[in-house]
Amino acid sequence: MSGRGRATLRTYAFIDRMQPQCAAHIAATSPGDVPLAGMAELYIEMAPGNEVFRAADVALKAAGVRPALQIIEREFGLLEIHSEQQAEVLAAGQAVLDELGMTEADRIKPSIASTQFITNVHPYQAQLLNKWRKGSMLLPGQSLFVMEVAPAAYIAIAANEAEKAANIIVIELRAVGRFGRMFLAGTESEVKTARDAAVAALEGVHGKEDGR
Repeated sequence: MSGRGRATLRTYAFIDRMQPQCAAHIAATSPGDVPLAGMAELYIEMAPGNEVFRAADVALKAAGVRPALQIIEREFGLLEIHSEQQAEVLAAGQAVLDELGMTEADRIKPSIASTQFITNVHPYQAQLLNKWRKGSMLLPGQSLFVMEVAPAAYIAIAANEAEKAANIIVIELRAVGRFGRMFLAGTESEVKTARDAAVAALEGVHGKEDGR
């Protein structure tokens, strides 16, 4: 790979089974192939951003996967691939790792930058958030959980595990940029359960410390 010595594997995040709201949010906001609930997916984020073009080429030629996202930013590049078959996603990911001369352990370990838990959301705050959300609407009186994670794409794991664990609604997911963010809402008890599942999922991802 061109520039192999400079490439950094910022995120390598495998999701075994996409939950309905997370899958719907990606389908509604991504420019690529529409994923469905139940599919497996993989997020690969790299620096410099242009490295993601080669990663996409390798992944798509190696296995039967389809891309929802191929985004190049000022600093980072992000690729999302998915398939009905977990084995196909894993094979595509392994092909990228082999091309990079890396293993999964070379990814950056996720770091939770901040969390906010708000109960009994005020109607005005709910209306403000609903102005720019791309998921479900936040209703006054619900509880709201907001999480920031770096690298950004790991927020996908947090959101998916939160949806598995609790009856919550996904207000917004942002997996691109310096930080990933998710906004989840529901009853206080359900949102607490979702928060705990999200934190546990990220703490279970091992990798290297970010050297920034």
